[in-house]
Amino acid sequence: MPALTLSETSSAWYASLRYPVINPANRKCSTVPIFSLNNQYSRNFHLSWLGFFVAFLSWFAFSPLIPDVIKTDLKLTSEEVGNSNIVSLCSTLIVRVISGPLVDRYGPRKVMAGLLIIGAIPSGLAGTVSTANGLYIVRFFIGILGATFVSCQAWNTVFFDKNVVGRANALGGGWGNAGGGFTFIIMIALFNQLLADGMSPHVAWRVAFAIVPVPILLSVAAATLMFGTDHPAGKWSDRYKAVAPALPTSDDQTSIINSAKNTNTKSGDDIETGDEKNIEVTITAINLVSELDTAVNNPLSLDMAYEIMLNPLTWLPSLAYMTTFGYELAIDANLATVLYTLLKSPTFGQTKAGYIAGIYGLLNVFSRPLGGYFGDLIYVKFGVPGKKYLTIACGVAQGFLSFGLGLYIDNHSHPSLAVIIVIFVILAIFNEVANGVNFSLVPHCNPNSNGFMTGIVGAMGNLGGILFAIIFRFEPSPSGKAFWISGVIAVGVNLLLCMIRVPQV
Repeated sequence: MPALTLSETSSAWYASLRYPVINPANRKCSTVPIFSLNNQYSRNFHLSWLGFFVAFLSWFAFSPLIPDVIKTDLKLTSEEVGNSNIVSLCSTLIVRVISGPLVDRYGPRKVMAGLLIIGAIPSGLAGTVSTANGLYIVRFFIGILGATFVSCQAWNTVFFDKNVVGRANALGGGWGNAGGGFTFIIMIALFNQLLADGMSPHVAWRVAFAIVPVPILLSVAAATLMFGTDHPAGKWSDRYKAVAPALPTSDDQTSIINSAKNTNTKSGDDIETGDEKNIEVTITAINLVSELDTAVNNPLSLDMAYEIMLNPLTWLPSLAYMTTFGYELAIDANLATVLYTLLKSPTFGQTKAGYIAGIYGLLNVFSRPLGGYFGDLIYVKFGVPGKKYLTIACGVAQGFLSFGLGLYIDNHSHPSLAVIIVIFVILAIFNEVANGVNFSLVPHCNPNSNGFMTGIVGAMGNLGGILFAIIFRFEPSPSGKAFWISGVIAVGVNLLLCMIRVPQV
C-alpha cells in the first residue's frame, strides 16, 4: 500500500470517527464512529455508556452529601457511614454475577434497560430514609444499578471488532464512570440551590434524589428500548447468523459506506448510512486470526460455568480488576470523607471536599479511554501478552502511588492539599488507564461467554471495592494508613498475575 499523505491520514482518521466500517466476517464495526447517531453501531455505543453514566447519578448520589448533611440528619456514626458504603457495593457484586448469564441469554440491551428500571424504584424511595438501617436497605437495592457496567461492556464487545474493541469498551466504561465525578458536582450544586431556595437540609437532600436520578434513569431506559438494537445481525436470537463461513484472507479490507440521505438504517444492516456522500474507507486488517473473530455469546450451562471458573484466563483480568476498579470504587465512596476529616476548617467544608473528590471520577473522561487505546495499539505488535503486561504495569504503578500518598499524609501533621491533589490525580490516571486496558483484554478471555466473563470481572471489581472499603472503614486513623495498605495489596496481587499465560492473539 502506498504511504498516505498527512491530509489523507487526517481524512481517514475523521472518517473512522464518523462512519462505520463493517467486517463482513462477523458484521462487527472496525471503527468507533462516535460523531454519528445515524447507524446502529454509533447509537448502541452511546446508549451503552449513557446507561452506565446515569446509573451513577443514583448509585453514588449519597457519597457527596453523606460526610456532613446526611450524617447529621440521620444521626449516623462514622462506622455507620462506612457500613453503608460497603452495603451499596455488596448488591452490585451479586447482581453483576447474575446479569452476565442474562446478557448471554437475552442480550445486553434488554438487560441494561431492565436494570435501569428496577434501580429507579429504590432511588425514588431514598428520600424516605430516616434511620441507619433504612439507609442500608435503600443503598443495597440502589446498588443494583452498578450492574449496568456489565451490559455496557458486553454490548460494545458484541458490536465492535477486535482491532477497536479495547477503545470502544474503554470509552464506554470511562465516559460511564465519569458519572461518578459528575454526580458529586450535580448533587452538591442542586443541594446548595435548594438550600438557597429556602429548604431545610432535612428536606433538601431528599428532594435532590427525587429531582435527579429517577426521571433520568427511566428516560434512558426508554431510549435504550426504543433506539438500541440487540446485535449486528438484528435480533439477539439471530446472532449465530452474523458469522461468515470463512474469514477474509486479504491484508486489506475495503468497505463502501453508503450514505444516501434518504436511506433508513434498519437493525441488522451491515452497510450503514451517513449523511453526506459515498465514502470509500480502506483499512489495513490486523494479520492475526483469533477465536474472538467468530465468537458468539452462548447461553450459560453448568458445564460451561465450571470450565470457565477453572480457567486461569478468567482470573487474570478478574483479579487485576479487583485491585484497580475496586480501588476506584472505594476512593469514590471515601475520598470526600477523608478530605473533609483531614482538612476540615472554616474555609474547607463538605462542598469543597466533594468537588475535589469528584476530580477522581471526572478523569475517567479521558484516562480510561486512553487505556483502551493503548491496549489496541499494543495488541497490533505484541498481541494479547502486550495487553496483559500493560494491565499489570498500570496496576503496580497505581499501588506504588497509593502507598506514597498514604506515607505522605501520615508523615505530615498538616499535609498540603495541593500535594494531595497532584498525587491522587497521577494515581487516578494510572488506576483508570489500568481499567481501560483490562477491558481490552477481557474479550480475549472465554470469548464465547463474554456476558458471563464480563459479569465475573465486573463482580470482582466490586469485591475489590468492598475489600478496600473495609480497609477504609476499619483503618480510619491515621488517615493515610488505608491508602498505603491498599497500595501494598495492589502491587502484590498484580505481580502474582505475571505467572498466568495468555494466548498470543
